[in-house]
Amino acid sequence: MNHKVSLIGAPTDIGAGSRGASMGPEALRVARIASVLTQQGLEVRDKGNLSGPNNPWLPPVNGYRHLGEVTAWNQAVHDAVHAELADGRLPIVLGGDHCLGIGSISAVARHCRETGKKLRVLWLDAHADFNTHVLTPSGNIHGMPVACLCGHGPQELIGLSGQVPAISPKWVRQIGIRSVDEGEKRFVHEMDLDVFDMRYIDEMGMRAAMELALALVDVNTHLHVSFDVDFLDPDIAPGVGTTVRGGPNYREAQLCMEMIADTGRLASLDVMELNPALDERNRTAEVAVDLIESLFGKSTLMRK
Repeated sequence: MNHKVSLIGAPTDIGAGSRGASMGPEALRVARIASVLTQQGLEVRDKGNLSGPNNPWLPPVNGYRHLGEVTAWNQAVHDAVHAELADGRLPIVLGGDHCLGIGSISAVARHCRETGKKLRVLWLDAHADFNTHVLTPSGNIHGMPVACLCGHGPQELIGLSGQVPAISPKWVRQIGIRSVDEGEKRFVHEMDLDVFDMRYIDEMGMRAAMELALALVDVNTHLHVSFDVDFLDPDIAPGVGTTVRGGPNYREAQLCMEMIADTGRLASLDVMELNPALDERNRTAEVAVDLIESLFGKSTLMRK
């Protein structure tokens, strides 16, 4: 795994249905993300925050809220992530809402094309984020990033990587899913997305889910983790705008992160949807940083 890490703040809630995710990057910094990663032996460079348009808080137009502003933010994220990857560093995008995964993963897909790497995307989330402007009940673009990355969305967003689609659905593994809109559910099945939902995790366990999600990851695989903090059960992570009960508990989430760390292939990371306005004394940020520490190799056990 790359030991040179870059933190990129993306302070916006432009794609979300509630305000506050724009404060996520600062909350993660307050929870000492940089020093925690430094203690793991990483060389951490905090690149500060990207800037972009303010959130106008308008109703949807043609099924999209704030499409122009969302595009501007995702272009900024794309350029920043691509630059860090080109510089041989591991980018960590501090969100911000999950619409920013479009820019982040578009940049990763572009980098993989340029370097001849296979891409595997682990999407840790309560939601499939596979809505389109036709299916969406809200028009909030944070419910659409996976669909956009797979080529189903507005031209401005699906073309960011320089190729449409940016990724194949076959490269994505979704973990922790437990809230999917009706039309979206049909579309996920049509696209044949690999989904390890909470029913699967309850029946088979997190270990079995992660073994399958990480199958065939090898030395030529770029592993990207897109971690929506609402992946976690709201009992341990209340500070998100879209809580859904029945998510992974602390131990399951730790196992998930440790198994990713064990591959040694993590090459880029998004930390999304942390909303300090809805949190209790920053504890969701602290849990997130704790799990990120495990993602970078802190083991709960005394393993050799």
